Amino acid sequence: MSDDQYPGQGNQGQHQPQYRQQHQQPQYAQPQQYGQPQQYGQPTHVTVGYQPAPPRGMSIASMVLGLVSIVLGFTFLVPLVGFVLGIIGVRKEPAGRGMAITGLVLNGLFVVGWALFVILVIGVGAAGIATSGTSGS
Repeated sequence: MSDDQYPGQGNQGQHQPQYRQQHQQPQYAQPQQYGQPQQYGQPTHVTVGYQPAPPRGMSIASMVLGLVSIVLGFTFLVPLVGFVLGIIGVRKEPAGRGMAITGLVLNGLFVVGWALFVILVIGVGAAGIATSGTSGS
C-alpha cells in the first residue's frame, strides 16, 4: 500500500497535497431596471377580432314553427309560414341547414296534410252535392 492513498495516516513529515475548494458565485443575468422596456426583437401583431355567428334565424324559426305545428297544426297558417321560412333558411343560411330541413319536413307534413284534407272535403262535398241533386225527385 502506498501512503499517498491515505493522506491522514502514516508519514507525518511528508508533504501532503492541500485541497483547496474554489467557491465560484453562479453567474446570473443582471436584473432589468424598472422603467426600461425589454427588447424582444420584432413585435408580432395578432389581431383577434369578434367574428359574429352565422345567421340561423329563419332556420330556427322554421324548426320551431314545425314543432308548434304538431300542437297547432289545425291552423293552416303556422305550417305554411314555417315551410316558407324553411325554404329560405336552406337557401340563405348554410349554418342552420339541419334546423331548416327539420322545419321543412315537419311543416311540409302538415301542409300536405292540410292539402289532402281540403281535397277530401271538397271531394266529399262535391260528391254529396252531385248525389243530392239527382235523388231529390
